[in-house]
Amino acid sequence: MTMPIPMAGIGPAWPVPEAAAPLSDATLDELATTIAVEATVIGLGESTRFARETFIVRDQLFRRLARQHGFRALAMQDDATVAAKLDRYVTTGEGTARSALDGAFRPWQTVEMATALEWMREFNRDRPDDPIRIFGVKPAQPLPADYDAILDCARQSAPERLAELASHLDPIRTAHQTEEHVQRAQRTHPGRPFAEHARDALKIVEALPDHSSGAVVERMRLIVRFHENSVAGKGSYAGDANVWADTISAYQRRTDTRVAYWDGIAHTAAAPAVLGLQPERGPQPTTGSVLRQRYGDRYVSVAIGFHHGDLGIAVVPDPEADLIDAKLAQPDRPPNHWLDLRSANMRRRWDGPAKARVISGIYDPSRDSAEYMAVASLPDAFDVLVHLDEVTPTRWLS
Repeated sequence: MTMPIPMAGIGPAWPVPEAAAPLSDATLDELATTIAVEATVIGLGESTRFARETFIVRDQLFRRLARQHGFRALAMQDDATVAAKLDRYVTTGEGTARSALDGAFRPWQTVEMATALEWMREFNRDRPDDPIRIFGVKPAQPLPADYDAILDCARQSAPERLAELASHLDPIRTAHQTEEHVQRAQRTHPGRPFAEHARDALKIVEALPDHSSGAVVERMRLIVRFHENSVAGKGSYAGDANVWADTISAYQRRTDTRVAYWDGIAHTAAAPAVLGLQPERGPQPTTGSVLRQRYGDRYVSVAIGFHHGDLGIAVVPDPEADLIDAKLAQPDRPPNHWLDLRSANMRRRWDGPAKARVISGIYDPSRDSAEYMAVASLPDAFDVLVHLDEVTPTRWLS
């Protein structure tokens, strides 16, 4: 059975002590130095966004990349508006880490992410002329205020249409808290596709006698694009690889800075990937594969995975034998370790098709064998593998 993503009250109350990284300081120092050499953009990908330990490793690597290797930009899978709030917090101290995360991509709304933002704020406080900046790889997306503004316009100019308009907007605005495809997996979805509701709402808004010189119509069109381009709207788990890569490349060229990119491994992989939940679609381009085409070896792809553990949304069993997550867990290796696949010897040893487990918000243990991404060549997809033995859940901000 698919487990719902917890919305509040999970884990200890805020604040809590920061957890120790599952790799030693010396190991993390060595790993950061290894991946930073000649890198312009580094994709720090996790096999799941719900594991505390994988997040901590990624966060600790980024801190070292910033402190010791001059990385000054963090690209995240979120939209430009949300990322601007995060950027304002870490550069100016406006608000708090918690308030900055309000409205962010749900997996970012954790104690671990808030702790990472607080560290960035402290880092920037001492370096006002050389700060870490945050930007989102997605275009600006609608906010709850946009839905409210549209309803207010109808309330004032055509109150007789208000109930009809609300019947379309009320169910679909929930996707900003729990994505539509996750609602379908949890069996909480109201039934009708959200994109259809959005298009019907647009027709109503276009017919309103007063829509503020088109401003309200533009807000409604933004909502339509959001739902049409969602996972459920497109019918695909693949992201907009070229659009997201364009955003990263444009920022990097404009600022001439080194960039770390935080996302799932199905997006950061430096080669096209087949998703186990949609194998019929074949290899799909990833943001990392586009960046590899543009930057060559100056794009470094790091995969942070794990063997088993409790993610809060589900208890993940030991991986099946054909997954890379199982092959990395050998008795002759430490439970937590990393491998650099870029040398000729390591490439020969690990080259060839590979599957890595990918656990999203719709993960279902009963179909664990289908929750993976597959690549034609493991070293082409990932330069470095970080393997952790056991993980525990991230802690939701409540």
